[in-house]
Amino acid sequence: MTWDTVELEWSGDVATVTVDRPDALNALNVETLEALGEAVEEARAENARVLVVRGAGDDAFIAGADIAYMKDLSTAEAQAWGELGHDVADAIERFPAPTVAIVDGYAFGGGCEMAMACDLRVASESALIGNTEIDLGIIPGWGGTQRLPRLVGEETAKRMIYLGQRLDAETAEEEGLFGEVVPDDEIDDRAAELAAELESKPAFALQAAKDAIAQGYSDISGLDYEKRTFGSLFGTPDQREGMAAFVEDRKPDFE
Repeated sequence: MTWDTVELEWSGDVATVTVDRPDALNALNVETLEALGEAVEEARAENARVLVVRGAGDDAFIAGADIAYMKDLSTAEAQAWGELGHDVADAIERFPAPTVAIVDGYAFGGGCEMAMACDLRVASESALIGNTEIDLGIIPGWGGTQRLPRLVGEETAKRMIYLGQRLDAETAEEEGLFGEVVPDDEIDDRAAELAAELESKPAFALQAAKDAIAQGYSDISGLDYEKRTFGSLFGTPDQREGMAAFVEDRKPDFE
């Protein structure tokens, strides 16, 4: 399959999925999110031994979801949007082979959540990451409330979510959100090197290890609660004001 805003490329048995909307900082709209999910499924069907997820250009991994689309959603529409994002993040998390996020630039909101769904995260020195949804009057809706505390601990996760904190690459590495940080001009080489190393490992043992690790933190009830709560916030005054302010490039005035 081919898509307008997502690319799937192969190097041996390594599949690289690239979100290709650089003019929009690779923000996820419905078309792009659906294409991302389809590309991940195609890589799975073709038995990729490694899945790499990245964004086009030098400015962003995925800057987040498309706020202009989200701001006027009804509760039911927001519920469907949240479920779509969960489906894609879950497909990445449950991919039967190792997954690697190459975070070069911004990874906010839904972008942060897609990166956290991957097994490993490699970042450029200029990367910035955060679950910044609070300033839009909503909460992380694609798994962030569950995956972030697992990676950075409850205190740091609450600070990031409650305050909308954005972490630079060095801080994110210290907190455990990034596994490694490399100079901006070396990230492509490091991505290829890590993918090749993973590709060379025994596939059945890697899948078994991934499945075994997942058993220790599976929390379907938490993810389901997040999905319901995310949709219920649409239509509230805070959500309307937060997203209108974002689109209008001004500071929100929450009552």
